[in-house]
Amino acid sequence: MAEEGINRRKTEHIRLCLTDNVEGVNKSTGLEGISFIHNALPEINFQNIDIQTTFLNKKIKAPFLVSSMTGGSKLAADINQNLAKAAEQRGWAIGLGSTRALLESDLHQDSFLIRKHAPSVPLIANLGAVQLNYGYGPEEAQRIVDMTEADSLVLHLNSLQEIFQDEGDVNFEQLLPKIEKLCKHVSVPVGAKEVGFGIDGEVAKRLYDAGIAYIDVAGAGGTSWSQVEKLRSQDTLRKAAAEAFNNWGIPTKDCIVSVKSQLPNTPIVASGGMKTGMDAAKAITIGADVIGYARQLLQSATESVDAVLKTMEQIEFELKVTMFGIGAKTIEQLKNTKRVSIMGKSLMDELNK
Repeated sequence: MAEEGINRRKTEHIRLCLTDNVEGVNKSTGLEGISFIHNALPEINFQNIDIQTTFLNKKIKAPFLVSSMTGGSKLAADINQNLAKAAEQRGWAIGLGSTRALLESDLHQDSFLIRKHAPSVPLIANLGAVQLNYGYGPEEAQRIVDMTEADSLVLHLNSLQEIFQDEGDVNFEQLLPKIEKLCKHVSVPVGAKEVGFGIDGEVAKRLYDAGIAYIDVAGAGGTSWSQVEKLRSQDTLRKAAAEAFNNWGIPTKDCIVSVKSQLPNTPIVASGGMKTGMDAAKAITIGADVIGYARQLLQSATESVDAVLKTMEQIEFELKVTMFGIGAKTIEQLKNTKRVSIMGKSLMDELNK
């Protein structure tokens, strides 16, 4: 059966992210303003560096998340299976793409049902928050959790993507009370994430007060979904207008700092333009707990499990080398290091006073 509607859209999204320039223009994560101060005498054994942490009440071998990307198409099924198997082997958490297609289409439901490939790691189901204004509620959310056997549900906030999507749902009115109701009734922790334009501290605090358990900032600096939808759109007005928004969004670094200032004890996932293990180390030093990678894994996920494992191994190695370079043996020590310079201002100055 040929893919139509939501299933076809999922395939188009994947192909565009693989083949086209879909990053924002003149917009970075902001992490380039952070650098580390080399420790010539780290006094640790590289082999003993420990990058384990805890997320969603489960221990994970590395502070990493395969960010929500896709589902609901044949191509997505192959990608998610490869990602799930690799995540299980490396001990990464994994998120599903929007599971709306799971309830609305009988096609490719297996693309979401990956628990059998990743039985022990945290698994996060995903639903667009705007769907709470289009007939979805706690009952549908719980069905998604039950069907996917997820440890959490994350609600994605994608207002600008929906605006530039030809089929977009654009009524974002009065979502917060509906989010609060959903959080009270769903049996697993509920998180909130953006899709590449960022969540700031003020919005994060409102979400937390409504019952959201963690924030995935999904900041600017990576894939811009206004640009993805521009490439898909058949509407000349939308295509032209999207050009004015090709540098829209809050850089990932600024999101982390802002959310941490408002919610110092709430788990923060840093995603949005994350490419290397050093990016992860920088994000952790300014307040992130888990680092999400998406497009960085997508190409290898279209190839094989082994290709994904190699990409994951490199990211982990880069994180460990960064930690070795500053003498941090654990993630907790990395979080508390003073061997970091932010926009030229060195925290080492505090050590030397």
